[in-house]
Amino acid sequence: MKSHGLSVATAVLGNEEKKMAAEKARGEGEEGPFSLTVEEKKALCGLDSSFFGFLNQCKDGAKMKTLLSKAIHCYESLIVKAEGKVESDFFCQLGHFNLLLEDYSKALSSYQRYYSLQTDYWKNAAFLYGLGLVYFYYNAFQWAIRAFQEVLYVDPNFCRAKEIHLRLGFMFKVNTDYESSLKHFQLALIDCNVCTLSSVEIQFHIAHLYETQKKYHSAKAAYEQLLQIESLPSQVKATVLQQLGWMHHNMDLVGDKTTKERYAIQYLQKSLEEDPNSGQSWYFLGRCYSCIGKVQDAFVSYRQSIDKSEASADTWCSIGVLYQQQNQPMDALQAYICAVQLDHGHAAAWMDLGILYESCNQPQDAIKCYLNATRSKSCNNISALTSRIKFLQAQLCNLPQSSPQNKTKLLPSIEEAWSLPIPAELTSRQGAMNTAQQNISDSWNSVQTSLHHLVQQKVYTQCFTTQKLQSLGRQPPFQTESALYLQAASTSDQNQNGNHTQPQNSKGDAQNHFSLHIPTSEEQKIINFTKESKDSRSKSLSSKTSRQDRDASNTCVNAKEHSNHINQISSVPISSLNNEDSVSPNLIILDNPQLSVLVGEVIDSVDRDTGTCDKVSNVHPAIQKKPNNLSASSLSSASSTETLSLKLTEQTHSPHSGLHTINGERHENSESSVSVNVGLRPRPQIIPSMSVSIYSSSTEVLKACRNLGKNGLSNGHILLDLCPPPRPPTSPYPPLPKEKLNPPTPSIYLENKRDAFFPPLHQFCINPKNPVTVIRGLAGALKLDLGLFSTKTLVEANNEHIVEVRTQLLQPADENWDPSGTKKIWRYENKSSHTTIAKYAQYQACSFQESLREENERRTQVKDYSDNESTCSDISGRRQKAPFKTIKCGINIDLSDNKKWKLQLHELTKLPAFVRVVSAGNLLSHVGYTILGMNSVQLCMKVPGSRIPGHQENNNFCSVNINIGPGDCEWFVVPEDYWGVLNDFCEKNNLNFLMSSWWPNLEDLYEANVPVYRFIQRPGDLVWINAGTVYWVQAVGWCNNITWNVGPLTAFQYKLAIERYEWNKLQSIKSVVPMVHLSWNMARNIKISDPKLFEMIKYCLLKILKQCQTLREALVAAGKEVLWHGRINDEPAPYCSICEVEVFNLLFVTNESNSQKTYIVHCQNCARKTSGNLENFVVLEQYKMEDLIQVCDQFTLAPSLSSTS
Repeated sequence: MKSHGLSVATAVLGNEEKKMAAEKARGEGEEGPFSLTVEEKKALCGLDSSFFGFLNQCKDGAKMKTLLSKAIHCYESLIVKAEGKVESDFFCQLGHFNLLLEDYSKALSSYQRYYSLQTDYWKNAAFLYGLGLVYFYYNAFQWAIRAFQEVLYVDPNFCRAKEIHLRLGFMFKVNTDYESSLKHFQLALIDCNVCTLSSVEIQFHIAHLYETQKKYHSAKAAYEQLLQIESLPSQVKATVLQQLGWMHHNMDLVGDKTTKERYAIQYLQKSLEEDPNSGQSWYFLGRCYSCIGKVQDAFVSYRQSIDKSEASADTWCSIGVLYQQQNQPMDALQAYICAVQLDHGHAAAWMDLGILYESCNQPQDAIKCYLNATRSKSCNNISALTSRIKFLQAQLCNLPQSSPQNKTKLLPSIEEAWSLPIPAELTSRQGAMNTAQQNISDSWNSVQTSLHHLVQQKVYTQCFTTQKLQSLGRQPPFQTESALYLQAASTSDQNQNGNHTQPQNSKGDAQNHFSLHIPTSEEQKIINFTKESKDSRSKSLSSKTSRQDRDASNTCVNAKEHSNHINQISSVPISSLNNEDSVSPNLIILDNPQLSVLVGEVIDSVDRDTGTCDKVSNVHPAIQKKPNNLSASSLSSASSTETLSLKLTEQTHSPHSGLHTINGERHENSESSVSVNVGLRPRPQIIPSMSVSIYSSSTEVLKACRNLGKNGLSNGHILLDLCPPPRPPTSPYPPLPKEKLNPPTPSIYLENKRDAFFPPLHQFCINPKNPVTVIRGLAGALKLDLGLFSTKTLVEANNEHIVEVRTQLLQPADENWDPSGTKKIWRYENKSSHTTIAKYAQYQACSFQESLREENERRTQVKDYSDNESTCSDISGRRQKAPFKTIKCGINIDLSDNKKWKLQLHELTKLPAFVRVVSAGNLLSHVGYTILGMNSVQLCMKVPGSRIPGHQENNNFCSVNINIGPGDCEWFVVPEDYWGVLNDFCEKNNLNFLMSSWWPNLEDLYEANVPVYRFIQRPGDLVWINAGTVYWVQAVGWCNNITWNVGPLTAFQYKLAIERYEWNKLQSIKSVVPMVHLSWNMARNIKISDPKLFEMIKYCLLKILKQCQTLREALVAAGKEVLWHGRINDEPAPYCSICEVEVFNLLFVTNESNSQKTYIVHCQNCARKTSGNLENFVVLEQYKMEDLIQVCDQFTLAPSLSSTS
């Protein structure tokens, strides 16, 4: 066990070996039981966070826990003796040990201490995994997601990748990011490694995900497929049948009401045969019986539910509804009181109780109940309740004081009912009720939620120091019962008489909604993910970090939990750091001293002409710092005045720089990584450095690679060392003053064709300082025939052409309201469907005619009431919020087929070269195949109010948009520097910045000092969206728009494209533009004279060349034959069919797919997860290594025009 920095104090003077020996012996005696033997150290070696959840599966699990406790005491003793001056790894290991013993507060404290001491902490996948587990335990999903994503980014072959995908699937499901959730569940399902859940349990969660998305037919098919499995565990089978029964009760999956209720009852009865102790199934069965009028059977089922499970507010609410239907108001009252005593925030019970009081002519008590319902955040009809409350209050005001209604009461008041004796049915569950009552906040701060629709709770923040965090008690250990129950999120909206619309079960853990608890084998008893106790408690998440005398801001989260509810803790930065230490690159010892390995520091600096600023902060999920170096995963600029230099030079602070050997056997992935190196702190080994240049030949580079590791494999990136995971940029500093948050939009007015082809126009548009440029009058100057793109012409040309339709709500352009019109939100719902050009054209025309009729009626109304000023002002000044009118927007109409749209595409060749769809200076023209909507034209057909939600273009490429007319469009534009701020807003609103539909709240942006360009695009105007710009658009009138993407041949464009490529990889999102494939085509087709752009492309080529060689040699060494496959012209770049990363050159294809010649491609990681030894795969090669070497060597920096002249 290492103990660097520790020393034995001798405290004696004089002569001294004896005294030193005596002192040493005394010190060892003082340590006593805290010292570790050699055997114990050996047993602890290799224990890290990856053993979490699997420790009990070891032979000596209990003995190992005892040893871990001893090791923790030993470590803590050594740290105290050394006054904290120990290696950073000490704290990391201490964090692992505490995590394995489930002492999460101490684990977090140790991990944060490690972070503060270790600059390249992100290289330690076990640390990131452990930290993610701690965040997951505290329901800090935003931080946990970031930590887990970084693990997969730095080490895609991490041994617990399957566990990570499972947790990511659960968290994205809670965050309602269902697409991402499904992807991670599927990635977990194909992984053949050991996991805490079996494959059938993962399949269940996928089926339930469909149900949560309201894709009921897909869910039904998935559930029924599970039932076909012969060895399906009884708990899984019971829950699947329960789900099918409840779905049939609620949804129109089969026939009429009688038929669907019959199916529902059959499924639920079968579920109870598998698990007769399921209180939930008994409750659902009671609901079904109640729905068909079998009152007695319903009462029996509800009673069984109460007997089989803890007291349930849902059950008592349903009993109350049943009593109310049977005209037994007093019994109904007692049942409702039981429900709200068990769950003070049960909105449905409060509403039903209010209805009961109102039916008994007790409006005052009804008002109190309705008010309590509105205070619950699970209430989804606040507006209707508010209106009802006002109506009852008005009635009370008009009621005579002597009215007998105020004197005669059929029911006790709400205060009296609260203290009534508990009915006999509930006495057996008194203890459960008392426990539940302790877990409910009387101040209505909890979020009550159905198991189907998990809602974010109100979060309470509190700051804790590390010492306070460490003083917190141990968290409850994992459940270890031999039979753990399946508690999946298993309910949906309940459509029963009365207002009881959603079950709000009050039992279970916060995260048990998305945990599946089934022992799948003798070796997998423990499958809890959250490990939380049934009693609610406050969990404190604290982090206090500092690094090298930097100031740190400390924020922590206290999540106040309630049974059966999920806490979604919003992201809070733990610390903002600056790290300006001098950096030195990692070099590798080679046999050839003249050839340094191409590892180095990239200083991405686009000078003041390109005007870039910090794009990505490579930081820990909860901690942000400003790097003074750049990776090509982020390729961010530390200073706008620096020059981009990929040539490795000697350190300025010393004639020596760190040189150390990299050993290991891990080989690199077949999928492409285009990250450029970030310099790191020098390590202890100091050897004179050699200058490194990217101008070495490919042969020399590959020869150097073969000297590393075993069988040509290395544990790190050779050309470019592992890069920190990319991070969104922080808001630019200093913030803009408020008067500059509405800047004028850069606009160019064209008068003739000469103006359109004037070279400075091109330079003005691609200048990074201009996020958007509006070119006014372009169509008139170039005499473009925009009529070719009119609705009439489109219908005549191809009336059956497919149109994607988005169904939206008509709202003001600068506002976005929820469907009820009660609050402004970021989420923008727009459902997708498809139609034809002819049908949408008919809709456009009908919409226009309807608008004309409404306008005529409005004018008539104003004329009729012109003599009444108040009425006129009221009509003109009122802004309708809800209900909103539904409209349809036609998007993604593909105009790429030159045969169908020959006239239209030919007309666009009149445009200047820099905005044309195809041109030599357009990077996207070198992809080699059509990417719909990017290097081909797309058209949108709109009616007033049609929206294109907020987004950046794919891979941050530039965009061209021409308004065909006849109506206008209103644009909102935010500079690229601020996309990190918008990403944060999306996360806070449970939205995926890249995949979700969102419409920003301008008030939020202005409060965050985000500038917004706002302008009108008129017919014939061209809007140029620069690289990385964020924008959203709303149609003012009826219009069509044509759009496509352009890639200027600049370092700024390439840098942002690579940055987004790496960010997409981190987020497990497919990059539409295959940047590796594009980079090789650029090397083949284009002469680059810009040194910055050339150096970035060259580094990409060398990195991929090295990856191909090391992977190929590893496969050959393992006895795996590589078959020649080749590549045909115009063939799309291959992507992994599982994880959707780009795969270059070496394709892993299943034997079956290869024999059928379907060639379904896998990346190396997914192939190994599916088949560990690749026995079910063949490896196909698309390029000869000799050809790649030749392309790389022939790609040289071309002389610039100025130097030539």
